[in-house]
Amino acid sequence: MLAPRPALAPYLAEALGTFALVFAGPGAAAVDAASGGGVSGVGVGLSFGLIVMAMIFAVGHISGCHINPAITLAFAATRRIPVPRAAGYVAAQLAGAVLAGLAIRGILGDSVEAATTVPRINGTDAAFWSELVLTFFLAFVVFAVATDARAQGALAAIAVGGYVGFAATGWGPVANASMNPARSFGPAVAANVWDAHWVFWVAPALGALAAAAVYDILRAPPDGSSR
Repeated sequence: MLAPRPALAPYLAEALGTFALVFAGPGAAAVDAASGGGVSGVGVGLSFGLIVMAMIFAVGHISGCHINPAITLAFAATRRIPVPRAAGYVAAQLAGAVLAGLAIRGILGDSVEAATTVPRINGTDAAFWSELVLTFFLAFVVFAVATDARAQGALAAIAVGGYVGFAATGWGPVANASMNPARSFGPAVAANVWDAHWVFWVAPALGALAAAAVYDILRAPPDGSSR
């Protein structure tokens, strides 16, 4: 018989998953800067998508693999997880992200600045709206594959990782396509770069909350039958 899972296991899983996300994704951006383009924008996007996919497979069965405070907030707002658990998840995510940011700085030095999320094309307004829209669809995909029994749950990692890879590759040049306050926070702490940092908390949170509300409307059976 398997021993019962420790109570702290989900929180440790969130910390490890977020560490891996930040070390792999923003870390790839820092390596790209340090190597003079050795990774490329496409490589950075693939790094984001593939690490998310891997972490969902690795820890999804332990914590759900939120690895994103915006996703956790949306789950709590829709009563899919209790608020105390959500608070613990967010604390674990931020801790993992900061440790990863510091690890990137320790390995690559000042190149960690390339891992930060700041407005790059058309300023703060473009950063805000791109983060809101991108996070809306990220959360929409997450709710579709993780909360609805009618979806293909086994393919959740591919769906979510694929979306993150698209967003990081296609929209990364605008404001780094964070979609994740923890992903932004860890490198910001390590590099002490806080340009328009509020955008990368407020926009993802609003996008995720809107997606949760919209998906709940779409998934509700019109006849009142069981979902």
